[in-house]
Amino acid sequence: MAHYAFLDSDNIVTQVIVGKEENEDGVDWEVYYGEKLGQICKRTSYNTIAGQHLLGGTPFRKNYAGVGYTYDSDRDAFISSKPYNSWVLNEDTCCWEAPVSMPESDSDERYIWNEETISWELIDV
Repeated sequence: MAHYAFLDSDNIVTQVIVGKEENEDGVDWEVYYGEKLGQICKRTSYNTIAGQHLLGGTPFRKNYAGVGYTYDSDRDAFISSKPYNSWVLNEDTCCWEAPVSMPESDSDERYIWNEETISWELIDV
């Protein structure tokens, strides 16, 4: 089963669908689905996160596309919206990273990012 992302004119993902496997029946499904909806269509891999394939396969377009993600044609990657102004894009994973690493914690500790102080804060759970 393959997944396909539809892009608007700004390369923003508008929807993701389940479709036919790439080149199944000798059809280029990106082109077919794109023409049907009148948008650019790009295949995306449900099992690809941060440039890694969760099942050991070949990673595809860095991240599984989500509605609101941007498709970056230079990197051939789907990138989520920037969560905070201070975060930077990791060029290898195409994921956003905090400028300060999250503290090591035991299993009961949880942290939340504080953009105002540019730091991680321990929260009560």
